[in-house]
Amino acid sequence: MKEMQAYAKQYHKDMNWEIHNDNYERTRASLLNNYMLLTTEMAEVAEEFRRAFNMANKSIQEGMDEDKAFELAKEAVKEDLGKEFADCLAYITKMANYFEIDLEDSFYNKMNEVKNRKNKDVRLMPK
Repeated sequence: MKEMQAYAKQYHKDMNWEIHNDNYERTRASLLNNYMLLTTEMAEVAEEFRRAFNMANKSIQEGMDEDKAFELAKEAVKEDLGKEFADCLAYITKMANYFEIDLEDSFYNKMNEVKNRKNKDVRLMPK
């Protein structure tokens, strides 16, 4: 992930897509704009999920096995879903780079924190 962050930093610089840093108002506007763009991309992830569920449901209504229908739908949206995840990752990486956050370290630290929580959610296992 460190390589990806370094790549993204240079990429955003080359494309002149960096978060503005010349004064507070411009920086604030730039961060908010990038956050808005991230949420837009997240909505596009949801659209791909919706597309997959609609495809699976249609196939199930036509008599296909549920598991088979969903596997086919997952395969149908896989490429576009990957592109939307990549867009999200690009915005997250850009904002993390602005704040000089090492996403790899942050990720592992957070996963460790969650793993060691005392108030973990309790899940029922399917029968």
